[in-house]
Amino acid sequence: MIRAYKFLLRPTVRQAQALSEMLRDHCSLYNGALQERRDAYRHPSKTSVTYGDQSAQLKEVRAFDPERQGRWSFSSQQATLRRLDKAFAAFFRRVRSGDTPGYPRFRGVNWFDTVDFPKDGDGCRWKSTPHDPVTRVRFQGAGHVKVNQHRPVAGKVKTVSVKREGKRWYVILTAEQAQPEPLPPIGSVVGIDMGIANFLADPNGGFVDNPRHGRKAAARLEEAQQALSRFPRVRRDKRTKNHQRAVNKVAGLHRKVRRRRLDHAHKTALDLVREHDFIAHEDLRIRNMVKAPAPKPDPDRPGTFLPNGAAAKAGLNHSISDAGWGVFLTILTAKAESAGREVIAVDPRNTSRTCPRCGHVSAENRPTQEKFHCVSCGHHAHADTVGALNVLRAGLARREAPPA
Repeated sequence: MIRAYKFLLRPTVRQAQALSEMLRDHCSLYNGALQERRDAYRHPSKTSVTYGDQSAQLKEVRAFDPERQGRWSFSSQQATLRRLDKAFAAFFRRVRSGDTPGYPRFRGVNWFDTVDFPKDGDGCRWKSTPHDPVTRVRFQGAGHVKVNQHRPVAGKVKTVSVKREGKRWYVILTAEQAQPEPLPPIGSVVGIDMGIANFLADPNGGFVDNPRHGRKAAARLEEAQQALSRFPRVRRDKRTKNHQRAVNKVAGLHRKVRRRRLDHAHKTALDLVREHDFIAHEDLRIRNMVKAPAPKPDPDRPGTFLPNGAAAKAGLNHSISDAGWGVFLTILTAKAESAGREVIAVDPRNTSRTCPRCGHVSAENRPTQEKFHCVSCGHHAHADTVGALNVLRAGLARREAPPA
């Protein structure tokens, strides 16, 4: 089993400068490799450049520019080239499937914030000073950096990454560890229905409130972004300290919202895993749910468009993103795996329109957001509770179904 750990770094001023230079030079390598692929394809021969070709050129690149490229880890530079190769692989996969391709783009210095080290001990070393009471991680070119290790790392460290978030630095570890002992069985099963008014509902009539962290911080975030927008757009090396303070304030507010959302997701998922042996949830396609509606051209007036409800859909998209369903379901799956619990995703279609008593399916069964009233048998209930009950039944049926 692979588990990830994220710790705050405490670099000195010189170490922080070295880490920034590391990101800058890896960003330059990424953009240079991307430019080489673009130029090769635009050539009349339409030559394709692969990761193997660019990895073989790394020695020449490091020898040509020893001050900016030769000082960093060879393995981390290979990981940056693999990152570009994965971007192209995803691009071609989307082309073949008919989705929006999204050709890989050049990265600005502010948008390249992670450097990966594929192996502990190759360009980096976790706990580089074993006899020092202070935990440190060593990065080639930056030295031994203090780590605020708030919990022990179990297992063998496999990979190490350094990441910048605003003005803070983090180290991210992946460790291989044995499968933990599962929790004792309880004999309880549950289905959950994700929502906006309530974060989730269960078949027994229980609800978890939606904290709406993004909406609560919207006013302060808007004020900070307006203050940032007053500064002129200049190069990074020409920015004033007041400009940097405004940037850090916006980043800090976003970081606080993200951490609160993660905290809520972890606590909610932990409660579900501790109280139930089997958890069924809707297999939500969140990326499709938050898409903007397609424009509607006016057939009578060419060049104009009919109302398509884009403003209302934008508000719904913000609420869905603020709820953080995708993050929660990822955390729930990981915690259930560690605890030996079973999690099954079911088809979400008509889960809140199907009567749990008679099985009648109709859009009229749900007259409002909260009310469920079956037009066939007259069953009354909360719509989210009905959805959770149908999700649980579908999950149990899928678990008991024979394999195809």
